[in-house]
Amino acid sequence: MNNASSTGINARYVAMKKITIADIQHMYSVFQRYYDNTDLNTFLEDISQKSGVILVRANDDNRVVGFSTVATLEVTFGNRRGTGIFSGDTIIEREFWGSRALQSCFARYMLLEKLRSPHKPVFWLLISKGYKTYLLLANNFRRYYPNLDNHDAELEKVTDSYCEALFPGKRDDSGLLKFGENAQCLRDDVAEISDELRQKHPKIGFFEARNPTWNVGTELPCVGVVCMRTLSAYALKAFRSPVTSAAVSRLPPAVPLTRSTTHAPSAPPNLTRIASSNTSASREFPL
Repeated sequence: MNNASSTGINARYVAMKKITIADIQHMYSVFQRYYDNTDLNTFLEDISQKSGVILVRANDDNRVVGFSTVATLEVTFGNRRGTGIFSGDTIIEREFWGSRALQSCFARYMLLEKLRSPHKPVFWLLISKGYKTYLLLANNFRRYYPNLDNHDAELEKVTDSYCEALFPGKRDDSGLLKFGENAQCLRDDVAEISDELRQKHPKIGFFEARNPTWNVGTELPCVGVVCMRTLSAYALKAFRSPVTSAAVSRLPPAVPLTRSTTHAPSAPPNLTRIASSNTSASREFPL
């Protein structure tokens, strides 16, 4: 079931084996309008390693107006093993900023993962080069890292675990992921941090302090604990707060923006292979 939105868009999780070549082309077209230093080979290599994609489409003509790639992996949490849900490339067209369609669909995806193994820790894993992604975590999760109000050593170790698995050798002593001079980064007008934002929103100032070079593509590893209380609170917030034009204009807008990989592969991936691949990690959920 699609997650419909009153703002004219809907979002649905689609397993990678169901993604069409046209979908991938449209996704990249949206992506390159909001990021600098993009290249198709890197984009294809990245999505080929994902389990699926949350596709956001316009209700009127069914065109792709946004997406978020998703992968699941095993992570270490103390002496336990947990499931990590990693958000990769995520973007939505500017005209739909403020819509909750993508976020609601992703929340349902996390809910299904939690219900599949209710006694196993489940985490949202993300790396953030823009404050909007970080706020999506900090404003909706009860327990998360990094946190303005406390330091969670256990969750910090979760970031160590998945960064080593996904980005070996890319995390420096400051805790940031750095991908070199040609790292893909947000365009200047997408997530600029003004003095007004810093003063009014302490979490934005905290994000900038932790990732002062975000504007050149450095990524801040983050993690949130997926629990029923968090998911229930998020659902209730969405139900009680319908999106209006005024809500869209208020800061901070709920627009996730993140980038997961920044190095092009040595050989270009095959577009047809990606669109038709059927791996054990590819699953489709009726979101």
